[in-house]
Amino acid sequence: MLYHLFEALKEFDIPGQGLMSYLTFRAMMASVTAMLISLIIGKRIIRWLQKKQIGEEIRDLGLEGQMQKKGTPTMGGIIIFIAIMVSVLLFADLTNIYIIILLLTTVWFAGLGFTDDYIKVFKHNKEGLSEKGKLASQVLFGLGLGLTVCFSPDIVVREKIQVDEKAAQDTVLSGKTAEAAASQTLDINTEFRVKSGEWKEEDVVKSTKTTLPFIKDHEFDYKWLSPFKGAFGWYCKWAIYVLMIVLVITACSNGTNLTDGMDGLTTGTSTIVVAVLGIFAYLSGNIINAQYLNIMYIPGTGEIGVFMAAFAGALIGFLWHNSYPAQVFMGDTGSLMIGGLIGVCAILIRKELLLPVLCGVFFVETLSVMIQRSYFKYTKKRYGTGRRVFKMTPLHHHFQKEGIQALVTKPARALPEAKIVVRFWIVGIILAVLTIALLKVR
Repeated sequence: MLYHLFEALKEFDIPGQGLMSYLTFRAMMASVTAMLISLIIGKRIIRWLQKKQIGEEIRDLGLEGQMQKKGTPTMGGIIIFIAIMVSVLLFADLTNIYIIILLLTTVWFAGLGFTDDYIKVFKHNKEGLSEKGKLASQVLFGLGLGLTVCFSPDIVVREKIQVDEKAAQDTVLSGKTAEAAASQTLDINTEFRVKSGEWKEEDVVKSTKTTLPFIKDHEFDYKWLSPFKGAFGWYCKWAIYVLMIVLVITACSNGTNLTDGMDGLTTGTSTIVVAVLGIFAYLSGNIINAQYLNIMYIPGTGEIGVFMAAFAGALIGFLWHNSYPAQVFMGDTGSLMIGGLIGVCAILIRKELLLPVLCGVFFVETLSVMIQRSYFKYTKKRYGTGRRVFKMTPLHHHFQKEGIQALVTKPARALPEAKIVVRFWIVGIILAVLTIALLKVR
């Protein structure tokens, strides 16, 4: 709203109003605002949750320090939700298609998680919303997003983005694009491209391409997976792309939900992922940076950087309350929302195939659960008694539990929760740096 307000008052030449036109400035302001909101309202919401006795019900799984968490307020994802919504509404361009999609994602997945938490806490049903109900909601949203990406005229990529970098810098530094700079960095790039005659209408394409390292131009096209050609092949490639979108959103949402089992684990790991996605969004929305890194230039995605900055700020502020020992848990209200936003952002900036590396912690946590369940069912059917690969899943609990009979028993002794969380953060940072480095590997 502040962004639109200053845009409306542009003709009055208010001192400092030009700052609001810069993506980087608005991203920083959104991040700080979200952080402060999380810190300030977090205490009040925690006290309100305690007053209403909205506490976590803990099952005794024999984990160190587990029962001490009984009664800790949950549904703290409300704090993250409020911080994101307020800061984004203040500093983002609300007419941008990507911002609209991300806001709808926030509301949808926060609502889904809130429903699950409500059933657990107020209806005293430990199972919460059924797995089928969650999955159906995630798939439905994924289909809606997939169709939007397919048919929205505002979601496009630009091809043939060869630009004279020196000419671009000279144009910006000369002040000739001051009017464009008063809008956003993307407009500066647009102006000198239009003047040079390089940017043509046919460069605008609806594409199923995405970013993938190790191959030429970093581009992978889902149409390569289609067995058909011609008109039917066109429909087939988009069907494959929509299915991929559904898979990514479902996997990310459930992956963060499974990882949410230790104080600060999901919050800290997600902050790292969100920061990297925000950087990718900014780079993809800037034509010069996109050319330099040889990645797709996607007009308008720079605005996603503002959203992700607010998202990261909200998570950091929440971590203040969620770090060990946690004063509040995010619950499914937070974990499902975080995973949904990560998946949607990756899809919008065409980086979804990098998620197994960037979200490696979430990926391995989910994989550990799948392996454990599959092996237990297999051995129970074959030998009459179920056997385990890990001492306990998700994987972070494997390191928290004392040695028991399992294929993987090391470490034999339980590690302190805080140590496990910090080590997972370190792994997350390593994976984030590796993901960024992969943009130069081809």
